[in-house]
Amino acid sequence: MTDYPHLLAPLDLGFTRLKNRVLMGSMHTGLEETGNWNRVAEFYATRARGGVGLMVTGGMAPNREGGVFPGAAGLFSAQDIANHRTVTDRVHAAGGKIAMQILHAGRYAYSPECVAPSAIKSPISPFVPKELDEAGIEKQISDIATAAARAREAGYDGVEVMGSEGYFLNQFLVTHTNKRTDRWGGSYENRMRLPVEVVRRVRAAVGDDFIVIYRLSMIDLVPDGSTWDEVVTLAHAIEKAGASIINTGIGWHEARIPTIATSVPRAAFTWVTKKLMGQVSIPVITSNRINTPQVAEQVLADGCADMVSMARPFLADPDFVAKAADGRAAQIAPCIACNQACLDHTFSGKISTCLVNPLACYETELPITPATPAKTIAVVGAGPAGLSAAITAARRGHKVTLFDRAECVGGQLNMAKVVPGKEEFAGLVDWFATMVESTGVALRLATEVQAGDLDGYDEVVVATGVRPRDPGIPGQDSPNVLSYVDVLQGGAPVGDTVAIVGAGGIGFDVAEFLAEDHSPTEDLQAWLEEWGVADPAQARGGLAPDGPHPAPPARQITLLQRKAEKLGRRLGKTTGWIHRATLAMKGVKMIGGVTYEKIDETGLTVLRGNSPEDRERIMAQNVILCAGQVSERSIADALGAKNGKVHVIGGADVAGELDAKRAINQGVRLGASL
Repeated sequence: MTDYPHLLAPLDLGFTRLKNRVLMGSMHTGLEETGNWNRVAEFYATRARGGVGLMVTGGMAPNREGGVFPGAAGLFSAQDIANHRTVTDRVHAAGGKIAMQILHAGRYAYSPECVAPSAIKSPISPFVPKELDEAGIEKQISDIATAAARAREAGYDGVEVMGSEGYFLNQFLVTHTNKRTDRWGGSYENRMRLPVEVVRRVRAAVGDDFIVIYRLSMIDLVPDGSTWDEVVTLAHAIEKAGASIINTGIGWHEARIPTIATSVPRAAFTWVTKKLMGQVSIPVITSNRINTPQVAEQVLADGCADMVSMARPFLADPDFVAKAADGRAAQIAPCIACNQACLDHTFSGKISTCLVNPLACYETELPITPATPAKTIAVVGAGPAGLSAAITAARRGHKVTLFDRAECVGGQLNMAKVVPGKEEFAGLVDWFATMVESTGVALRLATEVQAGDLDGYDEVVVATGVRPRDPGIPGQDSPNVLSYVDVLQGGAPVGDTVAIVGAGGIGFDVAEFLAEDHSPTEDLQAWLEEWGVADPAQARGGLAPDGPHPAPPARQITLLQRKAEKLGRRLGKTTGWIHRATLAMKGVKMIGGVTYEKIDETGLTVLRGNSPEDRERIMAQNVILCAGQVSERSIADALGAKNGKVHVIGGADVAGELDAKRAINQGVRLGASL
């Protein structure tokens, strides 16, 4: 008997059988571009051993002009085929199945060689694409079919043809990017000709006993996007052309609506996939913000799809399926959809990994091996750095004692989890608590540790975090002045008008916390209305005709910073725009380039220049200080002279913007090396 009968049920495709209804969705990790094929193989094999039913690789280019960037990986030669055979052999030996995604970027390609249906530049690339002629279109079709045939030769179990997210095939479908008047443009029958012909030619190239997935954009979320009737028409044609499965794509990359960030409700778009159920006879996969076996099971039980796609959850925990099947769901490391180490890395040209699991994509670089000899280790501080170090060290066989002055684990994650849109951090704190117990770490909470208490340990890890920086503003001791800790963790009452000093990540978090009375992340309908998402059967592309309808702000907020630059410029590469847009919808006033002159009982006085005429008065019932942090390392300093085996990590090492990614990475790496 299982808690997840729908999720763990096999799926029979006729010529092959998937052992469960879980797809590991495509993620571009950057591993293939390293040329280290053992590393690539181990990444996928680790997830195959974890029990996933079918995996899809990151997008492989069918030709040079279709690559997402110059040098993007693909199957262009016999050596490429041999390299990929290393991956597929390892996956099959681990009991898994794997499909290769064929991704033609079209106008999204970051290259002067990019091609598209029309010469219309995308907002996410500086290059104007070349408009393809008839011969150029035939070349793209032929190259995609050839890539599929090479994938079969390389040992893959199937291919996924990327037809969503605003990439090449998607660009032909909508008048937003297709202005052609020949047989590849104009009517919808003409505009869908290319993706249908691609699937037909791919099927012909690979034969009948090979999985062909088509990733179909079911809600474009861009102006002049597809109607629902067009989506269904395309689905019928794709099925007839030979697809084995239809996968769901949500939104184009240029859409101004978030689709996978942590502030998006769980399973936020499964209702879109459900509209296609019964319209085609082949299996349909749903996707986006499905990150626990409980959510996935409910999605399938509700008839939203035949199968669920989860991508980043398999970065967070490669054993997701095995743990769910074994009744260990509480031990699944949660994907918190932060994007900080996965998509932010991808779009910065770095190897992807995971904030929660720094071992992701580093399986061969950072092995967790039994410790010889086992040591006694004291870890001071149960924030993300200390927790990661303690759990990793205990997994290796060390005897670990974890101390914290607080009454619960999590450190400053306990502030993040109360911010609207960051509710996923609560699950991360719960997971850490579970893992402390399951790995046998001795936990000593509500304990103020002194240097002398640490005598006798073989190793001491100091992870005592940070404390708020003193900005030194005259009047900051006024009773109406609060720190971010008072607000996020102390529950201090805050008035209706607020000035926030500091516009880094914490300042934005506090602004979002104070602007919302009710988190739309916890209320799907409210979230859809806030961002202006409509039923694509009622509104082309799924964009509400009257735009976003956010709830009124709970307070009047002014967010200020010293730097004379756009506020939020240094936030996450793929999520910063969401935070800026959220505060803009709430009417938050953002002011940069200020000098803080004084605070009094009625607000804050700032200078926006160098003369008295540049003085400005910000009326506020409360002033919140979010002016950065400094390391809390008093115990490290006390230990330094008397103990050479002291390791300082996390905020105690480098104070920064509540940087959980760096803290967890440091903790895991230290725990792996002690």
